[in-house]
Amino acid sequence: MNRSRSDTLFDQARRSMPGGVNSPVRNFGRVGGSPVFMDRGAGSRVYDVDGNEYIDYLGSWGPLILGHGHPAVVEALKKACERGTSFGTPTEAEIRLAELVRTAFPSIDLIRMVNSGTEATMSALRVARGYTGRDLAVKFEAGYHGHGDSFLIQAGSGAATFGIPDSPGVPADLAKMTINLPYNDSAAVRRTLAERGDDVACVIIEPVAGNMGMIPPAEGFLETIREETEKRGIILIFDEVITGFRIAFGGAQERFGIQADMTCLGKIIGGGLPVGAYGGRREIMETVAPAGEVYQAGTLSGNPLAMTAGYETVRQLQEPGVYDRLESLAARLGDGLRAAAAEAGVPAYLTRVGSMMCTFFTDQTVDDFDAASTSDADTYGRYFWNMLDRGVYLAPSRLETGFVSLAHTEEDIDRTLEAARESMKCLCV
Repeated sequence: MNRSRSDTLFDQARRSMPGGVNSPVRNFGRVGGSPVFMDRGAGSRVYDVDGNEYIDYLGSWGPLILGHGHPAVVEALKKACERGTSFGTPTEAEIRLAELVRTAFPSIDLIRMVNSGTEATMSALRVARGYTGRDLAVKFEAGYHGHGDSFLIQAGSGAATFGIPDSPGVPADLAKMTINLPYNDSAAVRRTLAERGDDVACVIIEPVAGNMGMIPPAEGFLETIREETEKRGIILIFDEVITGFRIAFGGAQERFGIQADMTCLGKIIGGGLPVGAYGGRREIMETVAPAGEVYQAGTLSGNPLAMTAGYETVRQLQEPGVYDRLESLAARLGDGLRAAAAEAGVPAYLTRVGSMMCTFFTDQTVDDFDAASTSDADTYGRYFWNMLDRGVYLAPSRLETGFVSLAHTEEDIDRTLEAARESMKCLCV
C-alpha cells in the first residue's frame, strides 16, 4: 500500500510534538516504520489519509464497541452540539449516564464523572487513602492504570517488594508507597496482605489484564483478592476502564461474579469521546468533596458531549443479543487465528475473554507478564505489517489488546482470517 502522505505528515508532526504523537502507543516504534494517519472511520473500517481501507480491530483502543460513526451516537451528538458544548454547570445528561452505569454495576452506589481513565484511577486511589487512613497501594506487574505517578511503578528486587519508579519524574519516595505483585499469583497476595495489610489502603487491578497483551485471571485469583481485602478492610478497586461494558454489560464484575468496593470506568462510557469515572459504595464515595473532605474536581468533568455519546452507546448495549453476537464473532475470529498459526507451523498462544483478544508469538502458556514478555517482538512486527498490507489494522504492539465490535460482520471475519493465513505463512519464509 502507498502511505506516502502518512509518512509526510509524520515528518511534519515530529517538528511540533514529542516523537510526532500525542500518546506513545500511537508511535510504531515497537513494530518499526511510521504510524498510519487516519482520515475517517465508518462501521468496522478505518481509512487513512492515502485512501487505504482497513478492517479495524483497534477501535480507538477499545471504546468503539458499536464501531465507527454509529448513526445513533452521531445524531445524538449533533443535537447536543447545537445546545452547547460545555457549560461548567450540572446538566441532565450527567444524571442519565450515571443512572445507566449504576444499573449495570450494582457495586456502584455513587459515581463521579471525570475526563480520562488516568484521572479516574488517580482519584480512586486518593479516595481509598482518605477513607482508610492508610497510605500503601498494591498493584500488579504490567497492570496499567494510566500515567499517574503512583502507577508508573515497576517491581523492586523481588516479588512483593516496594516499587521503584518506572519513569523519570516519579519521586522515589512516592514509588515506595506502591507494592507490585505478580499477576495471577494468589500466594503472593495472601503473603503480602498478611504481612503489610494493616498499612494497605487499596488493591487496584485490571480484572482482565489488558496492557501486557490480554491475559485472563487464573481460576480463584480474583476470588482470593476479594477475600483477603475484605477481611482486612482494604479497598478493592477494579480498573474496568477496558473491561467495563466490554466483556459483559456489567463488566468483569458481572462476568466473574465478584463485586469491587470501587470501580474505575472509561472508554465505552464516552462513546469515543474523552471520559472517565470512578464510583463505589456510598460510605466510601461520600468522602468525596463536596459531600466529604477528599478533594477532586474537574472543569470539564461530565461534559455534555461525552455524557451524550456515552449514554447513547451504553443504551445500545442494552439491546437483546448484543453480547451473544460479540461472543460469537470473537470466538470465530479467535478460533480461526489459532488454526491459521497451527496450519503455518508458527508458535502462537491466543487469549480471549469476550470481545478482547491477543495473539502472543510464543510456544508457552501466557498467564503473567514474564510469560507475555517471552513473545517474539520481531515476529509480531512482521505479522503486523503483513496484516496491515492486507487491509487489517491491529494494535502496533505485541503487548496490546485487540477488540471486536458490533460493527464487524461475518464477511469481515472471513477476510481477516484469509489475511491471517497468508500472513502466518509469510512468517515462515
